[in-house]
Amino acid sequence: MASEAAIVATFAREEGLPEDFATLAARLHRPLAARIAGWADEGRSPLVVGICGPQGSGKSTLVALVERLLAARGLKVAVLSIDDLYLTRAERTRLAREVHPLLTTRGVPGTHDPALGLAVLDALGRPGATALPRFDKALDDRAPEATWPRVAGPVDIVLLEGWCVGARAQPATMLDVPINALERDEDPDGAWRGFANAALAGPYAPLFARLDRLALMTAPDFATVRVWRGEQEERLRARLAAEGRDPALAMDEAALDRFIAHYERLTRWIAEDLPGVADVVVRLDERRWPREAL
Repeated sequence: MASEAAIVATFAREEGLPEDFATLAARLHRPLAARIAGWADEGRSPLVVGICGPQGSGKSTLVALVERLLAARGLKVAVLSIDDLYLTRAERTRLAREVHPLLTTRGVPGTHDPALGLAVLDALGRPGATALPRFDKALDDRAPEATWPRVAGPVDIVLLEGWCVGARAQPATMLDVPINALERDEDPDGAWRGFANAALAGPYAPLFARLDRLALMTAPDFATVRVWRGEQEERLRARLAAEGRDPALAMDEAALDRFIAHYERLTRWIAEDLPGVADVVVRLDERRWPREAL
């Protein structure tokens, strides 16, 4: 079996990560994998671990490496992203027409399909192949089911990652005052944010109740989240070009500012609320490095 250091080195090379990534992995990725493996020894099968962090915080890289490290320990792991549970464009268009125009934009609770997530979790605990949903962000629509990857079950661990995984509804009084210009100008009566908050208290609650453990990453502030999300969009633009697709499918700066405003309220609330309930809290600095070792 390859050593963890060798696994990290191979992963960093394949992903084109910076030279100091091994140091970061020693502070974050490897200790988290060890923590999850310890939780798996407690006997819950499958163990469902939530990985929550703001946009651009490095969740995808974290989960991808943790999956490899756990597999090297002989554990069968499935990864599911909350982003891959987004409703289809047609379903969000219907919500925008019937509930609020801002629901055209994916992101806030109410724009996912929690029942699909529950069905996938159930299936991953049974023998047989399970198709893992995928969402094409460049097309802003769910990928065809025929393209979804399949995982042979039952698995030992499910890593459910996403920017709002584990989030809880805000007290109703917190919804009264708009948090940014988007809410002030386009949701003056609070209908959109009220719908998202009700979704957390409603259909999202059973999905997040399936989490056996929760690891939370937080950013220094929301301005840093905007920077990180911009870097994500730059990488998407480069990937589209490399695939021969139109780089203009990625958002420009104005579109990104508007997009990230949809996430601001809940991102701030998660950073305030979830540290008190998460099993692991990782406070990141501007470089996405943990301020304290796990």
